Amino acid sequence: MADIIARCEARGLRMTDQRRVVARVIGDAEDHPDVEELYARAARIDPRISIATVYRTVKLFEEAGILDKLEFGDGRARYEDAERDHHDHLIDVNSGDVIEFVDPEIEELQERIAARLGYRLVGHRLELLGVPIKKP
Repeated sequence: MADIIARCEARGLRMTDQRRVVARVIGDAEDHPDVEELYARAARIDPRISIATVYRTVKLFEEAGILDKLEFGDGRARYEDAERDHHDHLIDVNSGDVIEFVDPEIEELQERIAARLGYRLVGHRLELLGVPIKKP
């Protein structure tokens, strides 16, 4: 949380008490919450916070490069700290569960493909959509 607040301050954002609450909630998140979930978590810390404040704060943080907006095809924008360690996502299309993973073979393959096409990767996102395999 302190890291998110420090990054906000370094970008010149005015950090009100309620923005600090939203930053804390984001910093504590181990999942990919949407705005409604961020609001529910923030309201448990500060019952005076409004959903409009959370929406505005999330938009501000996203525009400042503090948050990454993720859209997994379920109609809900979800968010995560833009400076989390790199990872990819596997989305269970039945439940909406998001599984984070890192695979060195995939990372190497992406680098090779970019090089073959005459590029050096500076970033990427990989989102796999799947359904659980039914076990006999």
